[in-house]
Amino acid sequence: MDVKKHHQKSNFFVKWFLNNRFSIALLNILLFFLIILVFNQISFVLNPFWTFFNAIFPPILVASIQYYLMDPVVDWMEKKLKVPRIITIILLFVIVVGGLIWIINTLIPIIQHQTDSLVKNWPTYWKDAQKGFEKMIRDPRLNGVRGGINQAISDAQTKIFKTGQDSFNLALSNLSSAVNVITMIFMTLLTAPFVLFFMLKDGPRLNPYVTKFAPKKLQPSFSSLLSDINGAVASYIRGQITVAFWVGVMFAIGYSVIGLNYGITLAVLAGILNMIPYFGTFIAFIPAIILGLISSPMMLIKVLIVFAIEQTLEGRVISPLVMGNKMNMNPVTTILLLIGASAVAGLWGVIFAIPVYAVIKIIVTRLFNYYRKISNLYDDESIEDSDTQGSKE
Repeated sequence: MDVKKHHQKSNFFVKWFLNNRFSIALLNILLFFLIILVFNQISFVLNPFWTFFNAIFPPILVASIQYYLMDPVVDWMEKKLKVPRIITIILLFVIVVGGLIWIINTLIPIIQHQTDSLVKNWPTYWKDAQKGFEKMIRDPRLNGVRGGINQAISDAQTKIFKTGQDSFNLALSNLSSAVNVITMIFMTLLTAPFVLFFMLKDGPRLNPYVTKFAPKKLQPSFSSLLSDINGAVASYIRGQITVAFWVGVMFAIGYSVIGLNYGITLAVLAGILNMIPYFGTFIAFIPAIILGLISSPMMLIKVLIVFAIEQTLEGRVISPLVMGNKMNMNPVTTILLLIGASAVAGLWGVIFAIPVYAVIKIIVTRLFNYYRKISNLYDDESIEDSDTQGSKE
């Protein structure tokens, strides 16, 4: 009798706790928040780790970006033309160094000259913009809102001045931080080429090496997981940099054709900021709008036409050809993800939000499929699917 009662209790526990989806989900959620709470309480233990990570992250990041750009060439030369990887790597390094020398000697002086001229002439542009705006608000049709507009302008000027003053004071009080940044940049430029060389040389061995640490029966799945993650990150980095390059080229051609001042500098800025999905190009377009507005109404119209043509070519031609639908992300999900990431981690969050999301999505999907395979919680769904297929047949 006691054995029967114990068996009934055991069946009740298994049915309502171990094999109940709601209970399993609730326990997993509670465990997740418990882990976060524990890590929050012992976060000081990880301080040495974060210091070490912050020191090695910049050169690894720079080398990884260059790796994903160069690795397809190295693989193609090795597989198709039977050229040893080291020879191809050395040739690519020579080409990159030659390109950097050309940029330093040709493009940098143009950007520096335009930037210096823009900074020098900005007070004049600002006064002209103020005069034009004051002339506009003197329109009799704006009598009812003129007081509010003037107050808004005054408040904006006060905030801008206060922000600039605070930033200047902060910069003066953090000269040591500036020295640290310069040191970090120097060390990154010094060490990244060595990291890149060995990544290109030994890259194909990384997946098999890491896979050996997984259990024997899970090694094929784990190797496939690493390949999927590597493919998603590679597609994103190559796609974003390729699209950013062509965005800069299109803006450079467009601004040069219409004769917009500081066109090369604005085009380079647009290419760099295009690395921020959805918002980057619009942020870079603001200075062009201001310069076009200051120059003349016709120049403003030309700038808007250039922007419309660039957006059409980028959205209809370049992005579909380069990126395709490899990330498989809904635009609403992307925008919400970028907003949340910017609130959590600022600019770095915006830049890394999409690849990190893609990696997490791949891992979670694999884990869920594995859990679904080994668990009996979804057996009824399998039966229903098989019954449905049988009835269709």
